[in-house]
Amino acid sequence: MLDALFRPRAVAVIGASAKELNVGNRIVRNLVEFGFQGGIYPINPKVTEIRGVKAYKSILDVPGPVDVVHLPIPAMSVPSALEECGQKGVKFVILNGGGFAEIGPAGAAIEEQCVETAKRHGMRIVGPNCQGIINTAPEARAYCNFTFTKPEPGAVSLVALSGGVAELLHQTLFQMGVGTRMYASNGNACDVSIPEILRYYGNDEGTKAIIVYVEGLRDPKIFLDTAIEVTKKKPILAMKAGRTEAGAQAAATHTGGLAKKDVTTDLIFQKAGVLSFHDEKEVCEAAAVFPTQPIPKGNRVGIITNTGGPSVIAADVLVSGGLAIPQLSAASEAVLKEKLLKEVTVRNPLDVLATADAGHFRAALDVLMKDDEIDSVFISMVTPFFVDNESIAREIVEVNRQKIKPIVCTLMTDKIGCAETVKIMREGGVPCYDFPTSAAKALAALSRYGEIRRRQLSRVKHFADIDRAAARSILEQARTEGRTMLSAAEAWGVLSAYRIPAADWRVALDAEGAEGAAAAIGFPVVVKADSPSVVHKSDKGGVALDLRDAPAVRSAVETIAKGLGAADRRYLVQKYLPGGKEIIVGAKAEEAGRLVLCGMGGIFSETLADVGFRLSPVSDGEIVDMLSHLKGASILKGIRGEKGIDEAKLVELVQRVSQMVNDLPMIRELDLNPIKVFEDRVVVVDARIIL
Repeated sequence: MLDALFRPRAVAVIGASAKELNVGNRIVRNLVEFGFQGGIYPINPKVTEIRGVKAYKSILDVPGPVDVVHLPIPAMSVPSALEECGQKGVKFVILNGGGFAEIGPAGAAIEEQCVETAKRHGMRIVGPNCQGIINTAPEARAYCNFTFTKPEPGAVSLVALSGGVAELLHQTLFQMGVGTRMYASNGNACDVSIPEILRYYGNDEGTKAIIVYVEGLRDPKIFLDTAIEVTKKKPILAMKAGRTEAGAQAAATHTGGLAKKDVTTDLIFQKAGVLSFHDEKEVCEAAAVFPTQPIPKGNRVGIITNTGGPSVIAADVLVSGGLAIPQLSAASEAVLKEKLLKEVTVRNPLDVLATADAGHFRAALDVLMKDDEIDSVFISMVTPFFVDNESIAREIVEVNRQKIKPIVCTLMTDKIGCAETVKIMREGGVPCYDFPTSAAKALAALSRYGEIRRRQLSRVKHFADIDRAAARSILEQARTEGRTMLSAAEAWGVLSAYRIPAADWRVALDAEGAEGAAAAIGFPVVVKADSPSVVHKSDKGGVALDLRDAPAVRSAVETIAKGLGAADRRYLVQKYLPGGKEIIVGAKAEEAGRLVLCGMGGIFSETLADVGFRLSPVSDGEIVDMLSHLKGASILKGIRGEKGIDEAKLVELVQRVSQMVNDLPMIRELDLNPIKVFEDRVVVVDARIIL
């Protein structure tokens, strides 16, 4: 538990100085000025007081228990100071200084020594190379930090590996008028980790939204498991830097080797239900919505505006963010025609006109709150001098406090001349933004979290009808023979063990055998070269389609034999299946787990790259979501009179593949391409498995 860190009884600062421009001095000042409720103990053998607080020569001289100790001292001096902290019974030490793993092997050795010393004494380390923590809760008021932003109490908690980014985000929220709950910067994270802090925030009733900034994931599995647990309770809004090669190198230097070029981070966020952002301002603007607004039940937005242009911009952003702007119900339109100005055209977006007063806004809000076709409300509002804007603001606040549906507002005004209007909206908990794009993106994030909460009700299916032992035996035999590429017969055998439907097949050694196999399967058939040394068979003339009789089969085998000189060549004969839609399903082993791929397949899979990725195991809801976001989604659903695919059978196939690659970690890569998907069945027609 991190209670002693975020709610300490007493805080000491070893290395505090009477000099104004000293980190230790600033920490003491912050504790005093922020109203810390516990004991404050500057440690400095040369002075008697700092900032009016009595100073002590040693941590061992401090009367009573100390939960948190700051160490803003040179790295070489930290190990001996930790020994004294251990003797004192300190619970947490915050290593503010640098000079540890981020500078190389010498610093890493000191960091390892610090970790060993702390473990021996049962202490925990925050950092090194970090700021510390803040807790604005009235009973704590713990500003164990050397930064400058003095936040108002609120419900957004932050954790960031980088202190500079943490303070940037913190200051941005402060300038937006958004209060914060807790704050942590843990630097190199040699001990106390971001997942631990996330779990603590997740269990804190005062935290309604969490912002996290990372430059790498030291243990992706722990982060994933923690984030899945936390996002069931409250939203996590995450930003990861170090996505480019140059960024990853800079992050590695900054965090002492913690960050890695990590292609799966977005998939981890996606799997866990974390909202991912690439922009630091946008993540703050999105976080501002969650403390005061209910989660929408769907993605349908009603827009109220008294100025047309900004609502057009907002509509574009909302739709791009996955939201819909539906027609209002007939009942809603009837009420609005009666209560709004006669010049108003009743539709969605609803322009109540610049002359609309508080009564008109209230009527529009009440109608949208009752309309079953609307899940959230977007207000685009200017403040004309010829209407009572403060009364309008009070009506908006009145409806907002009912918390029926979320409300987000673009408030375009003179913040000095209309200061009271701004104050009413802010104190009434209505998230207000200067630009329609910012407000629309914030509402889109709120809606996206609603989708995530609903998605978490989907399930991962585990199949009991598989033969894991048979599949494992095939893989182990190939490995014993020193092979990493399975033959066609082996690949089909593994799929069969997991009851993954495949086109009827036989393996033949020569033309005569191929003719017999074709007769057994039934014409028409396909003949393919079966050689582990030949990967893309169609590129090398190793595939012959739609063979309708024995002579055609013999001719195809002879042609393949001439064009393909592989010594390990055999022939795969399969049932030919014309028609259907072509899908690719694949998997690949990564550090964070198994990536499962699904998308538009066949010869265009690499050219179009219309695929989605998820981390295994995948739930039915994740697969449906992945399919729905393909560019070819409408093709799969059926267009221009064509029937759609059997989505349920495709979902089951993907889940069987997901279970298979988890059960059989020897599989490094798997490609099922193409899979023929019809209106009533799915059939794999080509497979490749690499160990």
